Amino acid sequence: MKRLLHYFTPGEWILWGSSVILIVVSFLLFGRGDPLTLIASLIGVTSLIFNAKGNPFGQILMIVFSVFYGVISFALAYYGEMITYLGMTAPMSLIALISWLRNPFEGRREEVRVNRISHKEVCFAFVLTGAVTVAFYFILSALNTAKLLPSTLSVATSFFAVYLTFRRSPWFALAYAANDLVLIVLWVLASFHDSSNISVTVCFILFLINDVYGFISWLKMEKRQKGL
Repeated sequence: MKRLLHYFTPGEWILWGSSVILIVVSFLLFGRGDPLTLIASLIGVTSLIFNAKGNPFGQILMIVFSVFYGVISFALAYYGEMITYLGMTAPMSLIALISWLRNPFEGRREEVRVNRISHKEVCFAFVLTGAVTVAFYFILSALNTAKLLPSTLSVATSFFAVYLTFRRSPWFALAYAANDLVLIVLWVLASFHDSSNISVTVCFILFLINDVYGFISWLKMEKRQKGL
């Protein structure tokens, strides 16, 4: 416990603590009493603070969050979210976990070695993301997915984010931030019909803040690892 207390900086503890408090408060004020939503939100925001440190444990938590979030999305007919998280984010997080564990920085399992991908690979990732997005558009359309266009855009940003996570690129956090923006729109729309969804919206706003911090943290981590 003492080691954990010193593992995170005071600023990171404040970020995580305030995120947890706001999630709990929003759940108590707007939640529909479904503990699954609260548990998923707390697991998700905790995974992000570990990911910001480059700790593989964050990927384990992301797998668990993906399962919970997939179930929640199914209940609202957000099949795009359900398929994305259960069929893509969860397995890709498992692959990312293996990649992170195999590439520790100086043998330290709690910190992954930051990787810089080439411009050619970035282009390949965009082309691959485009192909996956087009395929999912027709799949989601056939399933009569609610909010088809935002759901399809969520697939695109999610796939790009998990690809960069697997490749240990600092830009994965910014890609997830883009995905957070899409999810905020989706859940704001859902909140117009059911105010209990406001708690989920608040959750993804906090995810956005944490992902932006994660991007900044990885850039600093990269400089430190390179001795700059």
